[in-house]
Amino acid sequence: MTHNLKIVHSQIAELAEGPCWDVDGKLLYWVDIPAGKIHILNLETRVEKMIAIGQQVGAIALRKSGGAILAAQHGFYFLDLDTEKLVHLADPEAHLPDNRFNDGKCDARGRFWAGTMSMNGKKEEGSLYCMDPNMTVRKMLGNVSVSNGISWSPNNRIMYYIDSMTKQVNAFDYELETGEISNPRVVVQIPEGQGIPDGMTTDTEGMLWIALWGGYKVSRWNPMNGSLLDEIKVPAAQVTSCVFGGETLDQLFITSAWQGLNQQQKLEQPYAGAIFSVQLKVKGMPFHKFG
Repeated sequence: MTHNLKIVHSQIAELAEGPCWDVDGKLLYWVDIPAGKIHILNLETRVEKMIAIGQQVGAIALRKSGGAILAAQHGFYFLDLDTEKLVHLADPEAHLPDNRFNDGKCDARGRFWAGTMSMNGKKEEGSLYCMDPNMTVRKMLGNVSVSNGISWSPNNRIMYYIDSMTKQVNAFDYELETGEISNPRVVVQIPEGQGIPDGMTTDTEGMLWIALWGGYKVSRWNPMNGSLLDEIKVPAAQVTSCVFGGETLDQLFITSAWQGLNQQQKLEQPYAGAIFSVQLKVKGMPFHKFG
């Protein structure tokens, strides 16, 4: 299938990640991890706001009570989007100064899930955490190399999770009331030479859209049988994540990066680090808020 890709934001980021669509405000959020910046773009007015938090930031989600929650280099924070004030909540890895938080997302009960990784490239140094609305933090998985995409099935009975270095998507039985995960199994295996699985989102048909770092694309997979269904080619090798947004949640917003490219590759990929969008025939799930 050919897809007509548009550039939503051409100012390139070193490592744009964690896109989040605000259904109420019709705003697109994303982070530039090493720059420690949060971008907020109104697609209609083209007005953009940028907030620098002074440390690397891996993920952002909105709060039901207003403002945002972040997973950053030094743990979990609340962010007041008007005053730009940060409130530190917890740092479950204060004893691991070489780790930082990476991707994160809220489930349908308002819990914030986010995982960590080593900044030195060490394997299995990271973990996956869940912050409950009462601010309790639980460690859900250990021995993770690069904690990345996280998503749920439309009925919230399955959680999907990517540890990038495995090149696999794992599924877990998901207990929505408690947030417990069990029965891990591999549902998608990314073939050699296709890139490394990064961020991920689910559509209303229960299919997974996976950004492929080094793969120049986002691909759609059926987690029931592991088959590849569709691909969206992106003019940047380092594709980092994707989220459904727009008026009716049928636009896929795609983030990318120039991190890891040499000078020659940067010249060949002038849009590496831009934000793209593509109109699809399927719709996505709304982005849940914390609390």
